[in-house]
Amino acid sequence: MKKTLITTADGSHSLFVPELNENYHSTHGAIKEAMHVFIRNGLQAHIKQKLNILEIGFGTGLNALLTFENTEGKQINYITLEPLPICEEIYKKLNFYKFMKSNQSIFNKLHECEWNKDIKLNNYFTLHKKNVRVKQFSTKKKFDIIYFDAFAPEKQQEMWEKLVFQKCYNLLNQNGYLVTYCAKGVVKRTIKSVGFELETLTGPPGKREMIRANKR
Repeated sequence: MKKTLITTADGSHSLFVPELNENYHSTHGAIKEAMHVFIRNGLQAHIKQKLNILEIGFGTGLNALLTFENTEGKQINYITLEPLPICEEIYKKLNFYKFMKSNQSIFNKLHECEWNKDIKLNNYFTLHKKNVRVKQFSTKKKFDIIYFDAFAPEKQQEMWEKLVFQKCYNLLNQNGYLVTYCAKGVVKRTIKSVGFELETLTGPPGKREMIRANKR
């Protein structure tokens, strides 16, 4: 799929996919959205110091970079799924690192490190990228947090099916949770139907709500 570089309201980049008429991030601010949904209400909300995180949708690498930058002493084992990785020509233009403590080489390494292998980026963060769709993903690991960052339901309906959320529920440890930017009624009903306890939280800029789905 063709992708076009865009600049969002907070100055950070995102990608627009003409085929889907969809952006990778909110135009109200890519970094602001990711920080609010996945870091503040995901990573930083969990009390455990050793965390297994599963990301569904590596995409631009923004969520992985923000998690790397915000470990705050926690030990993070980060597995991310991406069946359609972006190319070097695109990720080397993305400006996320300019808003953070890291540099271009750290961000590039997230994209360039070997697939299907544990890559220890520092003493606190291990990355494992898998070139696979969530429905084909198989592991014996259990996760504490799932970052659910697929395209919107009306653009990628198959990613928001009951079967997918049932799999996510089964992949979580007890007291683990899934976080996502989407809070549509049909998504809430589907998530609840597989056994999750639903929290509707204040959304990032431009969105009224977001979801944290807990496995009690």
